[in-house]
Amino acid sequence: MSNTNTIKQKELFGHPVGLYVLFFTEMWERFSYYGMRAILVLYLVAKTQTENAGLGWTNGDALSLYGTYTMLVYVMSIPGGWIADKFLGQKKSVLYGGLLLVAGHSILAVEEMWAFYTGLGLIIAGVGMLKPNISTMVGGLYKQGDIRRDKGFIIFYIGINIGAFLSSLIVGYVGEVHGWHYGFGLAGIGMALGLIQYIVGQKHLKHVGNFLGASENVKEKEAMKKPLTKIEKDRVVVLFVSFLLVIVFWGAFEQAGGLMNIYAKENTNRMLMGWEVPASWFQSLNAMFIIFLGTSVALYWANRKLKGKLSTSLFKMIIGLIIMGTGFFFMSAAAAEFNSTGASAMYWLVLAYLFHTVGELCISPVALSYITKLAPIKYASLMMGVYFAMTGFGNKLAGLLGESAEGLGEFTVFTGIAVFCVLFGGLVLILRKKLETLTHGAEDNERVIYDEAEGFELADN
Repeated sequence: MSNTNTIKQKELFGHPVGLYVLFFTEMWERFSYYGMRAILVLYLVAKTQTENAGLGWTNGDALSLYGTYTMLVYVMSIPGGWIADKFLGQKKSVLYGGLLLVAGHSILAVEEMWAFYTGLGLIIAGVGMLKPNISTMVGGLYKQGDIRRDKGFIIFYIGINIGAFLSSLIVGYVGEVHGWHYGFGLAGIGMALGLIQYIVGQKHLKHVGNFLGASENVKEKEAMKKPLTKIEKDRVVVLFVSFLLVIVFWGAFEQAGGLMNIYAKENTNRMLMGWEVPASWFQSLNAMFIIFLGTSVALYWANRKLKGKLSTSLFKMIIGLIIMGTGFFFMSAAAAEFNSTGASAMYWLVLAYLFHTVGELCISPVALSYITKLAPIKYASLMMGVYFAMTGFGNKLAGLLGESAEGLGEFTVFTGIAVFCVLFGGLVLILRKKLETLTHGAEDNERVIYDEAEGFELADN
C-alpha cells in the first residue's frame, strides 16, 4: 500500500474533492432514510378504511415500533464498523450498505406486510454498513491537527440535511397525498442515485477507506496488535462520557419523527391561507434551518477558537444539549395552548425546531469529528459504530418517552425533557475541565493544513 503522505488531493472550495463525493452519497442516503421516516409513523397510525389506507395502529404501538426500528438502524453500526475494520475497509462497506438500502426501500413499495418487515430489515442492515464508515472516511480526508476537519464535517452535515429537507417535502407529500407506498418507492430511487454517484466518484477516494489487513506489511500489522496506551485509554473514557450526551440528546431530539410528528398531525392548526400544511412537512424545518445556519455556526466556533476563547468539542456538545433542551419549552407552550383552546399554533413547532437545530449543529457534526480525533486507530470504524449505536439507544429512549405521553400527557413529557436536558448539560459542564485533561491535548495546536492529506487509517501511526 502506498504511503498516503505522498498523495496530493485535488481540492474544491478549500476542501478535498472527495468530501463532495461523500457529501452527495450521504445526501441521497439521508433523502431515502428521512423520507421514509417522515411518513413511517403517519402510515402506521393512518386508518385502514380511508382512501390512503394505513395500518390503523395505536399511537403507542406506532411509536414503539418507531423507537425500536430507529434504535436498530444505528445499533447495527457496531457490526458495520467491525466488518469494515476486520474484513472490508470503509470504502467497500459503504458500497455494500448502499446496495442493501436500495433493496430495502424498493421492497417497502410493495403493499404486503412481509415486504414491510423485510424492507425495514434490509434498511437496518444497510444503514449499519454505510453510516459509520462514510463518516470515518470524511475524517480520513484531513491530516491530524487540520482545523478544516470540523468545517469539513459541517459541510458533510449540510449534505445530510439537504437530503432530509427535500425528502420531507417530496416523499412526505407523495406519501400523504398519493399513497404511502409510492413515497417508500421514491425513497429507494433517491438511494439509487446516491449509490451511482459514489461509484463514479471513486477516483477521488483512492487513499481513504481502504482495507488494511490484507495489504499492510508485517511491521505495521504488529503495531496495530499492540495494547492501547495510557493516552488512548484516557481518550476512550472521554469518548464514552460524550456518548452519554449523545444518548440524552437524541432521546429528546428524535421526538421529531415520533411524538412531535403525531402532535403536528393531531393537535396543531395547520391551516395557512386556506390550505392545510401536510404534517410531514414540519420534518423539513430542521433540515432547512441546518442548511441556512450550518456554515454560520461553524464559523462562529472557528472564530472563537482562533481568538483563544473556549471552543473545545466537549464544550460545544454540552452547549448544544442545553440549547436543544430549551427548545422543548416551546412545545410545552404548544401543549398548554392545545389544552386550553383545542388547537395550537404552528409557530410553536417552528420555534422548537429552530432551537433543536442550533443544538444539533453544536453536538452532532462535532461529535463525528471528535471521534476521528480521539479514537484509537485500530478501532476507528468500531468507535464510530459505537457512536451511532448510542444514537440508536437515544432513538429507543425517544420512542419510550413518546409512548408515555398517552398516560402523562404531552405537556408533562415536553416539559420533563426540557428540564432534564438543561440540568444534565449543566452537570457535565461542571466536569468539563477534568474530562478534557484526559484528551491529552488532542485538540491543541489545530491549524489549517493545505498540504498532502493522509488517510485516517494511518493518521496516528
